[in-house]
Amino acid sequence: MTERTVEPLVEPRDGLPSVVSSDEGLAAATEALASGVGPVAVDAERASGFRYGHRAFLVQFRRQGAGTVLIDPVACADLSGIDAALADTEAVLHAASQDLPCLAELAYRPRRLFDTEVAGRLLGYPRVGLAALVEANLGLGLEKSHSAADWSTRPLPKEWLRYAALDVEVLIELRDTLARQLAEQDKTEWAEQEFAAVLSASPPPLRPDPWRRTSGIHRVRQRRALAVVRELWLERDNIARRRDVSPTKVLPDAAIVEAARSMPTSMAELTRVPGFTGRGARRHLAEWLRAVGRARALPDRALPSPSAPQGDGPPPAHRWQERDPVAAKRLMAVRAAVAALADSHSLPTENLLPPDAVRRLAWQPPAELSSVAIGSDLAGYGARPWQVALTATPIAKALLRLLEKGDE
Repeated sequence: MTERTVEPLVEPRDGLPSVVSSDEGLAAATEALASGVGPVAVDAERASGFRYGHRAFLVQFRRQGAGTVLIDPVACADLSGIDAALADTEAVLHAASQDLPCLAELAYRPRRLFDTEVAGRLLGYPRVGLAALVEANLGLGLEKSHSAADWSTRPLPKEWLRYAALDVEVLIELRDTLARQLAEQDKTEWAEQEFAAVLSASPPPLRPDPWRRTSGIHRVRQRRALAVVRELWLERDNIARRRDVSPTKVLPDAAIVEAARSMPTSMAELTRVPGFTGRGARRHLAEWLRAVGRARALPDRALPSPSAPQGDGPPPAHRWQERDPVAAKRLMAVRAAVAALADSHSLPTENLLPPDAVRRLAWQPPAELSSVAIGSDLAGYGARPWQVALTATPIAKALLRLLEKGDE
């Protein structure tokens, strides 16, 4: 078998454009994009590992007839003019759910979407990163070495800007190729429903105890030690927000966990805890010690529980066998039915049916195990019409077979 030759994509075909950073430049860019034709490729670069939050620090557009436009959203924070100019234009993004929130902060909200990552998943590609899809479909090698760079840097290095321009260089060509494949596999309607769901998705709800996601917290057993984790996490978050830096740049998770395990009572003890000697941490030693002191002073009734509060959904799947063995069997049956269907349609199981919908249905199925009743429940759990149409009947049959076995 002949090995496929991959041509490196190293330079934008129209040259590297200047970054738009003025009102006059933004007006000209808006006019150029409005006069273009066809879909518009869109991307955004963030600095999540360096700055607080997930806002954009560079936005890229490309449209036939307009070329590539690079915009500095720090200098041009209002893209409502581009939003109005492209109101009827399909936006092509890769992994759109990552970029849409920061684009909405700039007042750009696409009404129509083609998500190349979602399309790749529906088509069964084993790797759905942008570079992998571009290579597999267009035979081009896309450099991704600057994806985790600090895009808040000013001025942005020329090689970073070249990388950013290339991210939208062939996005429209990739979109057209994937669209043809979706049509060939009769998955166009599936994709359109998925794209619409991405566009209409609400922001994820705030976690009730975000501090419980501290890496290594499983090593903290005692409730008062958990209180130390909570107080240090909250203090770090306040400092990071105030300084506009990533929280882990202020204090590593590992340092929080070690402080919770050792419970320092003095500055000398605190500075002996690994992680508190870095430059970022040293600036706030007094705040860290006060946070530990607050946790130590809490009455027992105010200490956090050892486990996170249970939400309105079912418990974690690994606890089902202990809590409800019958529900555990239902979960196995539903998962098997969904996995078989996904395999027959060459797509990941999580794209055939949301895992949360699978768990909720298995934990509390409808009283009537009919396709209609199960389909109604799945829709209520967020499944799209195409997913309901494919899965409701096989799931109903699987649950009925399980029930009949239990009656034997």
